Formats: sequence, C-alpha cells, structure tokens
Amino acid sequence: QSFQGSQGRAYLFNSVVNVGCGPAEERVLLTGLHAVADIYCENCKTTLGWKYEHAFESSQKYKEGKFIIELAHMIKDNGWE
Repeated sequence: QSFQGSQGRAYLFNSVVNVGCGPAEERVLLTGLHAVADIYCENCKTTLGWKYEHAFESSQKYKEGKFIIELAHMIKDNGWE
C-alpha cells in the first residue's frame, strides 16, 4: 500500500531497528485521528517518521504498533530498492 508522510511517500513497517521513539501525541492524519510517536535515528537524531500507538477508528487498527518511515529519509544501499 501507499502511505503518505509529511514530506511525501512513506512505507509502513512491522518493525524497525536503530531508532528511538518520542512521546505519543494525538494527531489528525489523512486517515483520521491517531495517537502517534515520532521516531528518529539513534545515531544522527533525524526524525524519520512515526509509530502508530493507537488508532481511534476500527478500520485503522491494523496500524497499531507499526511504523511509518518517509521515503525522503531512506537510503538505497547494496542494491535495495
């Protein structure tokens, strides 16, 4: 599926590594109200996206506990696309 971040296209992940998580806050996103926490690179502290802590709409519950990383913050390496 195609997801939208604040800076364009984004991807949904079940798990991520080497990221820190900020405090959760409620935000109205394109798909409704969610409680999300910004995630950032543990090394350089750049904000990469967010973690879905809670979805208030039943159709969005599948996102809970998952992570959005914006394409603008991904680096292609070792032939990964």
